[in-house]
Amino acid sequence: MDTTTQETILGVGFFTSIIIIFFILIRYTYLVRKAMAENGQAPSKAITKIKFLSIGGILIGLGFGLMVSSIFTFFDLKEGTADLLIWGTIIIFGGIGLITAHFLDQKFERTNRR
Repeated sequence: MDTTTQETILGVGFFTSIIIIFFILIRYTYLVRKAMAENGQAPSKAITKIKFLSIGGILIGLGFGLMVSSIFTFFDLKEGTADLLIWGTIIIFGGIGLITAHFLDQKFERTNRR
């Protein structure tokens, strides 16, 4: 395959995966709110707090990943190796941001219960 076809497939796959992720998140939120309504509970603001904390953690992690991955542009690496290191660093830091957001959420949740 030529590079144009590969770039097109990669772009379509990327945007398709983003759409699928949003669909899963929206569907999950809908099901949680539906279950709460069936049990007679009012949807709390905690659900939106958790989403904003998670999204913020991911974005901060991705930002740090972009900053750290810029180091690899100064090395004399093959293009494939550099791409792998850059994308791997961005994904790893995004995951670290999500895990940090999870632990912060647990910490704040415990503090608010007391």
